[in-house]
Amino acid sequence: MTKIPDHVKRSRSLWTNTGRRRPPFAIPPAVGQESVWDYPRPPAIVPDDREVTVRFRGVEVARTTHAVRVCETASPPTFYIPPNDVRLELLAKSDQRSFCEWKGQASYWTLALPGRPPQAAVAWSYARPFPEFDRIRDYLCFYPARVDCLVAGRAVTPQPGGFYGGWITPEVVGPFKGDPGTSGW
Repeated sequence: MTKIPDHVKRSRSLWTNTGRRRPPFAIPPAVGQESVWDYPRPPAIVPDDREVTVRFRGVEVARTTHAVRVCETASPPTFYIPPNDVRLELLAKSDQRSFCEWKGQASYWTLALPGRPPQAAVAWSYARPFPEFDRIRDYLCFYPARVDCLVAGRAVTPQPGGFYGGWITPEVVGPFKGDPGTSGW
């Protein structure tokens, strides 16, 4: 586990949207739906037993009924898959890294399919997350804009904007971080 640096603690304290109060521009959820504006900050880790499948051009890369969703204010959930349910032989770790103030340093994965050139990063994981996110240690989350992701047999819509990797499913309403004009969220 990694200790949370003071500058990260300060950054965390600056968030104004924390899931405690839905802003007026949020889409009201219907029965059976969730508003991303009701998700907490810091994010919540929520077990999800629906079948989650990840494919690339017809090749199954992952399948599980043991995913966990990370639910954070303003973003569609990200589905993290246990490494035992991922065909790791189809992936290669890249040199790419990023930092999340809640989870810590992320490592990225590319597809390593025989006879195909390397792809852009299709997944990320946290080998040494901050203590409160140890539950997702080594779990992989895939970008639904780069691979086909399904939840309970239904195709996932990628989070807008190209940077974030949220999974939009029918029960989730926004608006979502990543849409034009949302960089301040």
